[in-house]
Amino acid sequence: MTTEAPMMILIAGPYRSGTNDDPALIAANVQAMTAMALRVFRAGHLPVMGEWFAVPLIEEAGSERIGDAIFNEIFHPISRHLVARCDACLRIGGASSGADEMVAIARANGKQVYFAFEEIPPITR
Repeated sequence: MTTEAPMMILIAGPYRSGTNDDPALIAANVQAMTAMALRVFRAGHLPVMGEWFAVPLIEEAGSERIGDAIFNEIFHPISRHLVARCDACLRIGGASSGADEMVAIARANGKQVYFAFEEIPPITR
């Protein structure tokens, strides 16, 4: 299977899950998603991550810690809106209720869901 046009693909993986909100572990989760986003980009698609949209807004809004009211107001709602507008969702990493929710939203909106980079169709050029 191939696709003629690049897809916008949401990278969905753990952010806080399994970290006990340890900043180093969260950074490692974000790094894993970012590394996958680069692979998706180099394959010719447009990767997006909810964190790219949410984190700057959370900081600007004055959040004092992960999980506070401001964080909760912005973090998952951004990703919910984003995944509904993407062409597909790529679920990576371990357990994550938030990433699983993005998969469910993608499916509910008729979007393709992938569970490995190799499942993403190459672009015919």
